[in-house]
Parts: sequence; structure tokens; C-alpha cells
Amino acid sequence: MTAFLVRGVKTFGKFWWDFLVGDTPELALATGVIVALAFLIDGERLVGAILLPLLAAAFLLVSTLRGRRRSPGR
Repeated sequence: MTAFLVRGVKTFGKFWWDFLVGDTPELALATGVIVALAFLIDGERLVGAILLPLLAAAFLLVSTLRGRRRSPGR
């Protein structure tokens, strides 16, 4: 029974790791940073409306550039 439970917990953890992190752990980290910043600048709507989309675009640009460098077709 214990081995079944341990195997189930490991499988559940692997599923969520693959679902949330997948192939690009930097995007999972970026999402966490953006969500944390959104909570930190809660009362500053103008700052959030400008900073958070720019930060998201920057993270996506960096991830895209890294992916292109790793691409075997280039």
C-alpha cells in the first residue's frame, strides 16, 4: 500500500512539473516573477500597466532567442 501511494505521489508530481515547467523552465520562473511583482505593486495601477507587459515581452523575447540558438535547424 505504501509503495502504491509513493508511486502515485511521484507520478502526480511529475505530471505537474511537466505541465507547469515543461521544456522551458525559464518561462515558469518568469511567470512566477511577474506574478510576484504584480502582488508587490498592487496599489500602483499605472506602474503595473506599463511594467508587467514590458517584463512579459522581455522574458518571451529572451526565451525565443535562446530557443533559436538551441534549434538544430539553424
